[in-house]
Amino acid sequence: MLKRKLRMGMVGGGQGAFIGAVHRAAATMDGKIELVAGAFSSSSKKSKASGKELFLDPKRVYTSYEAMAKTEAALPEGERIDFVSIVTPNHTHFPIARTFLKAGIHVVCDKPMTFNLKEARELRKIVRQTGRQFILTHNYTGYPMVKEARQLVRTGKLGTILKVVAEYPQGWLIDRIEKTGQKQASWRTDPSKAGASCCIGDIGTHAENLGRYITGLEIDTLCAEFTTFAKGRRLEDDGNLLVRYKGGAKGILYASQISAGEENDVNIRVYGTKASLEWHQETPNELVVKYSDRPRQILKRGNPYLSAEAQRFSRIPPGHPEAFIEAFANVYTEAARAIADAVEGKRRGKYDFPTVDDGVQGMAFIETAVKSSRSATKWTRMPR
Repeated sequence: MLKRKLRMGMVGGGQGAFIGAVHRAAATMDGKIELVAGAFSSSSKKSKASGKELFLDPKRVYTSYEAMAKTEAALPEGERIDFVSIVTPNHTHFPIARTFLKAGIHVVCDKPMTFNLKEARELRKIVRQTGRQFILTHNYTGYPMVKEARQLVRTGKLGTILKVVAEYPQGWLIDRIEKTGQKQASWRTDPSKAGASCCIGDIGTHAENLGRYITGLEIDTLCAEFTTFAKGRRLEDDGNLLVRYKGGAKGILYASQISAGEENDVNIRVYGTKASLEWHQETPNELVVKYSDRPRQILKRGNPYLSAEAQRFSRIPPGHPEAFIEAFANVYTEAARAIADAVEGKRRGKYDFPTVDDGVQGMAFIETAVKSSRSATKWTRMPR
């Protein structure tokens, strides 16, 4: 095993950013990673100020990601960053990831992976050509009870899967807060930065990924309706999808950013021939398993009756809640394991994190949903 901490760099996530701080907290939680460098903003002044707040060596705080990749790659092997985390708006993911991968540096990237499907496919080629690790932070896959849900499906406890219902309701965009200059709303509702979709691209992809992670099912065709309720907004703020999976299962996917009073209740229900399960992100330490011939069970995180996989990703005893940051940290913990093995030139089994292939699937999902929403025939096949 690697006998040092992994050295992390970051692009984006400077002053005023939300997700950058989450990534930094998650990455360092288990003591295997330390942040040593960054290009935290397109503004050199903000980048330097952010680096100062984080107590970084001023020489390792860069004014552009290009300069960062070039300088870090030229440093001695014992000093350069091992990987970079990309926490910038969607339209910048591809060029940043490409630059660091070609510089020989592993990449952790926020979702959605790229601006469009064409970029996603090109990025997959680059990942395969360079042989670098690429980790996509679909962080909801990191929850122990999500892993328990997947294990129940894998071991046949639910029988044949018949139906998947995945939802992600939010209410924060009920008003056009992008008009006030609110940073997170401004770029997410801007098609030049977010891409062809706001709601489905931002949170609908989490619901789709959660369903695919737990069940292993792949979408064959879908029928989507997009609505822009906030007058004057350029992208949709609500989406409703019917899904047909390969193999015959059916699905419903709903994502909304105008559902007043909702916060971040991404949730999923999976119905099989033997049993069903239900999980909510706002009560993440519980997994409900339901049967037609006996009382339902409520499984709780941290208990010895759970699968080894669910227990492996728990840190503290049952009854002490683990939540969003810890789930994010589980993605980073697995990323650290894979990157450390790569640094040593070894591979120790399989790694449990979303990959570049998940990123391509996510972009294909967004593109297909957008296409369906604009189509008169509606039912649209997912590209291969």
